[in-house]
Amino acid sequence: MLGFFCVTLIKKEIIENLFQNSDSVHLLVNAHSQEDYFTLDLSVSNSDLNKFNLNNVSAFETYLEEQRKKTAGKIAFGGYLEKRNLYQRSSNFKNKTTQERNIHIGIDLWAAAGTAVICPLDGCVHSFKNNTSTGDYGPTIILKHQIKNQEFYTLFGHLSLESITNLKVGTLFKKGQQLATLGKPEVNGDYAPHLHFQIIKNIGDFSGDYPGVCSENDLDFYKKNCPNPNLLLKIKK
Repeated sequence: MLGFFCVTLIKKEIIENLFQNSDSVHLLVNAHSQEDYFTLDLSVSNSDLNKFNLNNVSAFETYLEEQRKKTAGKIAFGGYLEKRNLYQRSSNFKNKTTQERNIHIGIDLWAAAGTAVICPLDGCVHSFKNNTSTGDYGPTIILKHQIKNQEFYTLFGHLSLESITNLKVGTLFKKGQQLATLGKPEVNGDYAPHLHFQIIKNIGDFSGDYPGVCSENDLDFYKKNCPNPNLLLKIKK
């Protein structure tokens, strides 16, 4: 039993090392350098958010544009392990029977609807689905990757409907190939256009969906199973 436990730990460490030793990647076509990004704080500790009704897409986009004007960047990013109030509008995240899910376990990249999403690594389509509930992902693609015998997954949420039209499980995508485009609010779960990107070690029985927000009680598990996507993206800001 101890030997199995050690092997499991070694495999997890190898997966992290794969990302740490890889080249940086850009997930959106209009991101060409580190200077294209600026950080966006959507945490509960950001008092500036109290000035806006971020449940309203137009208000959210106004806030994004104000933040963009303060920097030389084009694309707002951030959110890994960020505790947010953004999800309280949806019973998927806050209801009377389960603990509130408000800790974000992926990275968001905020850009215009229609922006092309680029495949970060060679992989094949594991599954896809249109998750239509308010506050959910909308159209979603999950890719399966294998590097040095290590298997893992990447999730791309808030896409356009066109991104999953005629898509097939098993379709191969090469690193740098266009995978999808960002969706508009009316199809992406009712958010300002953005990409939710997440790394998943063990996807279990999920298909076309996987939690992107967790509760405090489940945080330890998801931190281990969904490592920081910036290990792969390597955005320095």
